[in-house]
Amino acid sequence: MYAIVEIAGQQFKVSKDLKVYVHRLANEEGSKVSFDKVLLLDDNGNVTLGAPAIEGASVEAKVLQHLKGDKVIVFKKKRRKGYKKRNGHRQYLTQILIEGISATGGKKATPAPKKEAAPKADKLVEAVEEKAPKAPKASKKGDDLVIIEGIGPKAAEALVAAGIDTFAKLAAASADSVKEILDASTNKVQHLDPTTWAQQAQLAADGKMDELKKLQDELNGGKAV
Repeated sequence: MYAIVEIAGQQFKVSKDLKVYVHRLANEEGSKVSFDKVLLLDDNGNVTLGAPAIEGASVEAKVLQHLKGDKVIVFKKKRRKGYKKRNGHRQYLTQILIEGISATGGKKATPAPKKEAAPKADKLVEAVEEKAPKAPKASKKGDDLVIIEGIGPKAAEALVAAGIDTFAKLAAASADSVKEILDASTNKVQHLDPTTWAQQAQLAADGKMDELKKLQDELNGGKAV
């Protein structure tokens, strides 16, 4: 007998005595937990489908341990922008042991251990709310002008300071007016050539990213070859 069950936002095919790694649960180690979002049951060939879940069915499990998964390296790079970023991530996991599958009479109420763990969830919510005011500093009101070939962080800063903070505004600006902004900037960007910036910005504003990439492959630092 096996079941397809949803646990912490993921779907697993489980059977009795199977050990499964799932996203971190709030339950303590050694506690019992019941999952009632059973999507499919197979009892010796007798298959039952839920709509979406099977009413009354549940999967009983025991929390074995909390642990972290393997480290995953996230690397981001932008061509000819001087932009590189490397981060590591280890997912918080919980190992559970499937103790049984019940076709009827499943408990739909959350088990008591989850109520004990509720303060941890409250602390997590409070921590997120404390960090929330910092979000505006990292957010950008306009478009990411660095996507345009030839525009680096300093040039983008000069353009935004002059009021050109979107692809549409850059597309509407003439090369001469953009050059005047660069010449007047203190960011040492006077050497940049904005000849193709408006053309690139128009493609980006129209959402034609494939055409933009094809055009950029033909450019060298934003200049036509």
